[in-house]
Amino acid sequence: MSVWLPSAPCTPGACVEPTGSATAVPRAVVRLTGVTLLVLTGIVLAPLGGLIPAGLVRRWCRAIVRAAGVRVRLTGAAAPTGGLLMVANHISWLDIPLLGAVRPARMLAKTEIRQWPVAGALVARGGALFIERDRLRALPETVARIADALRDGAAVVAFPEGSTWCGRAQGRFHRAVFQAALDAGVPVQPVRLHYRIAGGAASTAPAFVGEDTLFASVWRVVSARGLVAEVEVLPVIPPGTHPDRRSLARAAEPATHGPTRTHAALVTRDQAPSDRSRAEVRPASGARAVRPDSRQDLERA
Repeated sequence: MSVWLPSAPCTPGACVEPTGSATAVPRAVVRLTGVTLLVLTGIVLAPLGGLIPAGLVRRWCRAIVRAAGVRVRLTGAAAPTGGLLMVANHISWLDIPLLGAVRPARMLAKTEIRQWPVAGALVARGGALFIERDRLRALPETVARIADALRDGAAVVAFPEGSTWCGRAQGRFHRAVFQAALDAGVPVQPVRLHYRIAGGAASTAPAFVGEDTLFASVWRVVSARGLVAEVEVLPVIPPGTHPDRRSLARAAEPATHGPTRTHAALVTRDQAPSDRSRAEVRPASGARAVRPDSRQDLERA
């Protein structure tokens, strides 16, 4: 794994609160079974592609989240039709069906997702555009493929942070993917994702971060009580309103950073003294991307 890859300072030990108890196991098993059956149904029906009405796909995506025991609160206007780059902050595996509930779309995914049990097959058969994050020279080709899909009228989902965060803070949006929207002349649809416990308190239980395994993250979700996923569809950014990918990325970034507090401060506030050394993790150095003729820092890409 090369040092340019985007990364977050979040780890399961420092950031993620435990959920459930021994009494929650039967409920969690029922929920996990429901999620698995819905995902398997999606794999079976995936070859039908565009023959399945978009409204049915949205309901199926929402059903996956509900089967996991998570209530969905969706606010904002409907995403426009036609070619569209939909971008969001990235916290959990739940983000994928949640964005599918906003508008069915092709997903920009790291190649490692192909190896995920069950879900990897669904993503691949659903027309995902895969990016090889450890091959810098492949980035211009990936951007061109995204632009082609957008010109063809498809919606493409991307997580421009390049890594999952726990939800207490978020990373900056890297710029390369926004070049595809500029090249294709399509709008950008920002979406803000947030997870809470019913009643209002923020929750990091759904986070899928660091060395966490997919099963561990899924089990935390199905074991939890009262999780609510908030999906805020922000105002669409029309094509031609920003001259370059730098300004377009900044305009699309959900305003969830907070004015001054760092991620380490947000984490250590809730940690016991013995855990604080784990929480004080600095973000990795700036990630790198590439233009056709040279390697560029993703912060400059």
